[in-house]
Amino acid sequence: MKNLLMFLLFTLAFVEVKAQTVKNLKEIKDISYLSPREIQVDSLQKLHLILPEGIKNPPLLLWIGGGAWSFVNRHKELPLCRKLAKNGIAVASIGHRLSKGSFSEKRHEEGIKHPEHIKDVAAAFSWLYKNAKDYGYDNSKIFVGGFSSGAHLAALLGMDERYLKKYGLKTDDISGLLPISGAFDIHHYFDAFAQSENGDTQELAKTHVMDVFGDPSGFKAASPATYIEQLRTPMLVVSDGSVARYTEHFEKLLKASNFASYKFSYFSDFDHGALWKNMSEDDSSAARDLMVEFVQHHSGNKLR
Repeated sequence: MKNLLMFLLFTLAFVEVKAQTVKNLKEIKDISYLSPREIQVDSLQKLHLILPEGIKNPPLLLWIGGGAWSFVNRHKELPLCRKLAKNGIAVASIGHRLSKGSFSEKRHEEGIKHPEHIKDVAAAFSWLYKNAKDYGYDNSKIFVGGFSSGAHLAALLGMDERYLKKYGLKTDDISGLLPISGAFDIHHYFDAFAQSENGDTQELAKTHVMDVFGDPSGFKAASPATYIEQLRTPMLVVSDGSVARYTEHFEKLLKASNFASYKFSYFSDFDHGALWKNMSEDDSSAARDLMVEFVQHHSGNKLR
């Protein structure tokens, strides 16, 4: 139960590349990625853009923070984004509309359900793709990653082509996916709560999972695992010890597919919150290094 609650509430196959250290970063905050007529929650549907100065046409990572789809805060992701940008990667920390979070005392009065979160992520990707020249990053090298609930959204954007199609884009326009400590099969995720022997944990199947995804009849469409046969984008999947069951389940499904361009890495000594803190706050982070190496490798190592 403790590990499941932490997941909610804390909210190389690659060539070796020598990381660059960028001295100066440029930050542009609170950019609206929707037109005024499309905005529904103005404070949430925005992004922060962190640009490494002195790097010509760097790759871009669209980053989605965690928070159980209900308490995501793009501002809290800035320390991690800055550390990544110091390695020559432009990073966009995006916000999206939120579910109610009915399981929490900090629940919102109103909230959205799937697929509204992923619609916002797709809109942010489209804005970043179409405005690359104005900010000097390379839109042929856009990566999508996220932590916890953000990992689910990152994987879904890159595996279910419907959301980018609205904007005339394809999943092929994503250079790589970096889902960190997420859930990829919502039925499997729901069952972890519903089949628990603990009554409070069982209740989370309704107050959390159904609060986000609605009736179980919609779980399949909301699951990245459903679209494995459509997956063509290189993927780095990282997991902490608390949520390894979800990652291992996804790894098993990928191994049974014909897709081969993926890497899984487990940091079992870290629980859910500790891995996020390590990536975001510590000077040294093996998980963060993997992210940098993945982006560099799939950018053709042309960070200059």
